[in-house]
Amino acid sequence: MSRPVILWFRRDLRLADNPALAAAIATGSPVIPVYVLDISPDIRAPGAASLWWLNRSLAELAAQLSDLGSRLILRQGQAALEMETLAAELGAQAVLWNAHYDPGVAERDADLAQALKAQGIEPRRFNGAHLLPPDLPKTKAGAPFSVFTPYWNAAQTLIAPTQVSAAPRELPVPLTWPYSERLGDWRLHPRAPDWSTGFSDWIPGEAGAQARLSAFIDQGLATYAADRDMPAAAGTSRLSPHLHYGEISPKACWRAAQASSAAQTQVQKFQAELGWREFCAALSSRGRDLAVDNFNPQFNAFPWRDDPEALEAWRGGRTGYPLVDAGMRQLWATGWMHNRVRMVAASFLVKHLLVDWRHGEAWFWDTLVDADHASNTGGWQWVAGSGADAAPYFRIFNPVAQGEKFDPDGDFVRRWVPELALLPTSHIHAPWTAPPAILSRAGVALGGNYPHPIVDHNQARQRALAAYATMRDRVV
Repeated sequence: MSRPVILWFRRDLRLADNPALAAAIATGSPVIPVYVLDISPDIRAPGAASLWWLNRSLAELAAQLSDLGSRLILRQGQAALEMETLAAELGAQAVLWNAHYDPGVAERDADLAQALKAQGIEPRRFNGAHLLPPDLPKTKAGAPFSVFTPYWNAAQTLIAPTQVSAAPRELPVPLTWPYSERLGDWRLHPRAPDWSTGFSDWIPGEAGAQARLSAFIDQGLATYAADRDMPAAAGTSRLSPHLHYGEISPKACWRAAQASSAAQTQVQKFQAELGWREFCAALSSRGRDLAVDNFNPQFNAFPWRDDPEALEAWRGGRTGYPLVDAGMRQLWATGWMHNRVRMVAASFLVKHLLVDWRHGEAWFWDTLVDADHASNTGGWQWVAGSGADAAPYFRIFNPVAQGEKFDPDGDFVRRWVPELALLPTSHIHAPWTAPPAILSRAGVALGGNYPHPIVDHNQARQRALAAYATMRDRVV
């Protein structure tokens, strides 16, 4: 048989529309699929909720490959070293992979490519994770964009998704297989305690991703522009974790929306959200770690407060602001939070409490099943005002007004903050305004089973504006 090729799965855990896989099959050589659980010290480790997802996604991918008569080889270690060693052991002719652009990854991949070439092994890299390579588009001056709207206007002229390719029906296999570790030995599933019992609505893997996309196109896209802001409604696509681990391609999502019967205004809104993902990836690819560095370095002098008690109250959904608390509890229970509520909860941490956005980003990184480095850092820095195309420093979400507007019947709060469930709608988003008799009838004891607000909104807003005012002449 000819020398094998190694297909290095990373954040592309699918068989359909996978350019690296298609190219591997096209060689006509035996294909050895490999996944490496990367423990490189210079690469950010996934959070606990992401590992929960990864465990199931890898199991599904392994089952798919088994159905084709193939296998998924599992290794753990520093990924570049593992791939270089394995390629040499197998006498591989090539190593193929799809790129992603988290900090340090591009540099690591470039070094690996050089090492493979030195051994006479061909490195081949493909773009399977994004609609466009992150270095496109450019301004007329040839510079990268730092504002979303002009970026997206330019990007749309360059996006021309080709036909989504089907999954292969067979894979050429080697005569002998290399050693593989066992997925269960990686202990990616939480134990003692198992905090993932509320994650049961998720179906990780390619089949789950395709089912989720079909359900959204059929049931959600037609009203997406309005419903996506309503946390009590099933108005979002919930495709983000599937996209993060590449169980479905953004090209497939784009084409499915374009081919739907939904109005173009709805389709374009959904595609713009795919565009925000592209924009964040472009920012993340510029070589700076935006989980650490302010995109706008003038924010390095911002007077953040050190307030561990407030941070813990925020993490636990005990701030006394029902919409914020509902979102934080949804996050802990399900590994996901509605996007509108993410913005409100993030704004509350950085502007009401003046706690450094990095603490919030780190909590989301650990608890979100869709924790994507580029999107997570992009969202947090947008809220803080320190990022590209950031929200103005004076935009401070009022969590009561946000609740009244986007959860007008209080259904979202009642689901996730059940101690408030019997409050009338007129007080559900501000229980401290309810007369004592109403609180008593609803079984609400402020300062008892539900906290008083940990800050007053108006006072917190003025404090935030004063803090930002110290930078007003410097912030761009």
